[in-house]
Amino acid sequence: MTPAARAAAAIQILDAILRGEPAEAQLTRWARASRFAGSGDRAAVRDLVYDTLRRRRSRAALGGGDNGRGLILGALREAGADPSTIFTGEGHAPAPLTPAEAAGGRAPTPAETADLPDWIAQALSADLGPDFPAVAEALRDRAPVWLRTNLARATPESARAALAAEGIEAEPDPRCATALRVTAGERRLQSSAAYREGLVELQDLSPQMACAALEVGPGTTVLDYCAGGGGKSLALAAHGARVTAWDAAPARMRDLPARAARAGVRITAAGTGGPRGQFDLVVTDVPCSGSGTWRRTPDAKWRLSPEDLAQVTRTQAEIVARAAAHVRPGGTLAYMTCSLLARENEEQVAGFLARHPGFRLQEAVTWTPLTASDGFFLAKLLR
Repeated sequence: MTPAARAAAAIQILDAILRGEPAEAQLTRWARASRFAGSGDRAAVRDLVYDTLRRRRSRAALGGGDNGRGLILGALREAGADPSTIFTGEGHAPAPLTPAEAAGGRAPTPAETADLPDWIAQALSADLGPDFPAVAEALRDRAPVWLRTNLARATPESARAALAAEGIEAEPDPRCATALRVTAGERRLQSSAAYREGLVELQDLSPQMACAALEVGPGTTVLDYCAGGGGKSLALAAHGARVTAWDAAPARMRDLPARAARAGVRITAAGTGGPRGQFDLVVTDVPCSGSGTWRRTPDAKWRLSPEDLAQVTRTQAEIVARAAAHVRPGGTLAYMTCSLLARENEEQVAGFLARHPGFRLQEAVTWTPLTASDGFFLAKLLR
């Protein structure tokens, strides 16, 4: 595909996303319908779409329109490229610019350069204080790719060597002993022997640091109460913990048995009636706005509404209240989100403690792209 044809594909996909289609589903649909597109083309179109969603407001200003054509025109102007070389109308290129499109566009305002909905920018500015501008800028860029060394199978050094043998370069990080940041060859990861054989798992630095902050070892009983795909279950089981995983939507856990087998760890799935008994540690990585991960899922920040946030905070409170019953006396309830919003983090914990005087706060940590990678929150609550 030519650069112009890639731009035309991105315009088509962006228009579908702006109509409400999830970005990942739309990209998958386009790739399946576009057999002529090679792997390099698919990757280039994907990057263009995601980069544009991360910078939707500023590129809409530059391009003079919040639609596929306006956004791609804004991307070209941002890059200093001549749009007339792309919008030619020849072959599979986008149609030539109209006079209005050619004359339109302007420099984005400071609010638009944050590339966030105004109501979210106001909330994050209040919550993050002086860090807000730098965090907002970081959320406009692509997230790094991080791996967690599976200590049940490898050491960080042996995992790096295995990856390097297949052309994948990764660097350790002093903030977390298991973390490796991929610096080259990331598109080879999921077909690599190191991944297939369970030496490494894809997991961002911030949740790795959160898991490392939990004191577990051989024999520690753990309930992963909102297990999802099981990333935290796998990380804790690699330290020898006896992990039981449960999720209100069991389909989210469908790949966990295969992942556990690949990782060489044992994870018990709770029955259909839900978990029973009490545990040394109960982990609740609750549903949230995902604001800390918007570099990876940038379409989500444009879909979130104040009503959505209000509903998700109610859900969080309900989940953590139910999970608390499974914490043994002397045990720990770990409350986690991948959000940067205090309403989902500190305020949620304060409300829980007010309603549950049998718990006390041991520690609360917020990680941001300035201190780790994704935005992430952990509160350790002792019973």
